[in-house]
Amino acid sequence: MNWPLIIVIAIIVIVVVFLISLYNGLVQKRLRIDEAFAQIDVQLKRRHDLIPNLVSAVRGEMQFEQDTLEKVIQARNSAVAARGVADAADKEGALSQTLGRLFALAENYPNLKANENVRSLMEEVSSTENRIGFARQFYNDIATRYNTAQQVFPDSFIAQTFKFQPVELFELKDDAERAVPKVDLNIRPTP
Repeated sequence: MNWPLIIVIAIIVIVVVFLISLYNGLVQKRLRIDEAFAQIDVQLKRRHDLIPNLVSAVRGEMQFEQDTLEKVIQARNSAVAARGVADAADKEGALSQTLGRLFALAENYPNLKANENVRSLMEEVSSTENRIGFARQFYNDIATRYNTAQQVFPDSFIAQTFKFQPVELFELKDDAERAVPKVDLNIRPTP
């Protein structure tokens, strides 16, 4: 038996198996990113489907707020047409802002607050917003792991060889969305 040849072949087999496992690991991470984005997409579709119902439910009561309602619909239509992670993040952020304005204005209409349909739709939209937030967080976590794996050795060797590309994170671009809300909890004595 030729032991040096067997050792060399064994080392080559171990290296090949190791490289294959690195490649498969990157592919699995990329597929997890697709899955995570699909979850965001499902929640965004849910929100997009709820918005026209909400606008219809409040339209009659909020006759003086037609501009806000139109902006909500425009933002929704723009968000539906978004392509790619960065575009979706920007347009969904704008939609969230216009929905926030709609919710704030709805507080000024006691009939809307008392309407069970409107209240239920608003709760559904708010619940969906939370689900979107969790789905974005999960996506960003998976995407960060994938991007990190492409930059550390030995995965970086495989990533460069097979042209794996980093993915964008689902992040807020608008400074207004990044701003920390100011809450004044000072209790002022009544005169």
